[in-house]
Amino acid sequence: MNDRLTDVLVKMVDFGTTVHLLNYAFVQQALLAAAILGLLAGALGPLIISRQMSFAVHSTSELSLTGASAALLAGASVGLGAIAGSIVAAILFGVLGAKAKERDSVIGVVLSFGLGLAVLFMWLYPGRTGTSFSLLIGQIVGVGTSGLQLLTACAIGVVAVLAVIYRPLLFASTDPEVALARGVPVRALSIIFAVLVGVAAALGVQIVGALLVLSLLITPAAAAARVTSHPLWTTLLAVLFAETAAVGGILLSLAPGVPVSSFVTAISFVIYLACRVVGRRQDRPAQV
Repeated sequence: MNDRLTDVLVKMVDFGTTVHLLNYAFVQQALLAAAILGLLAGALGPLIISRQMSFAVHSTSELSLTGASAALLAGASVGLGAIAGSIVAAILFGVLGAKAKERDSVIGVVLSFGLGLAVLFMWLYPGRTGTSFSLLIGQIVGVGTSGLQLLTACAIGVVAVLAVIYRPLLFASTDPEVALARGVPVRALSIIFAVLVGVAAALGVQIVGALLVLSLLITPAAAAARVTSHPLWTTLLAVLFAETAAVGGILLSLAPGVPVSSFVTAISFVIYLACRVVGRRQDRPAQV
């Protein structure tokens, strides 16, 4: 076995180092940020699954990289830049991809253009390459007080808006044609929800990076959907799974110093596999 991998495995069970690091303010802020993101991911995830928006979420998170890299180049707030990039992408997806048959092609066109800009902005950035690379893999320990305040404010806003539109949005997600016939503003709700997802994806970049946001926004919800179809229980389980992955990923990464995204994605995937096994057992017909 690779010596470095062995060293990581040994340090993962070094609970003394983990407990010691928990005394630092930046670690406590990271855990709080992870808990907030877990709540957001769990609340939005089931709706994302039901609306078949996984590709859109992946694209939105990567286009947050465009906004973040532009802000990095301009010397502005990277967090605000990521949110701005995600919101612009979400609005473009909602407006240009209104027709279902055009949605994937529109997302692909906007995504390729946005990523091209992101590559250019990161190439032009005169600072350390590690700073721009962290946008891809996340840097939760660098959240800081201002970043945590921004995260909290955005999370409160997202949850508040979601609470207001949840019932009509759930109706529109389950049966859009009937919802439209009954006067539900399906297109407006789609754009609003896309913006909420964009904000959550941009915030998720701080933990797992632009490349792996799906591990928080999609995987926990997909796992929950394997064991229950009830909207409330699906949401509660998705929140539980997302919190476990986000907070647990940070705790496991502290002692070995491995990127948090590695553990977050691994925990999410293990939870998903376990839920698949449970779901298959539930689906088996009872034997007489």
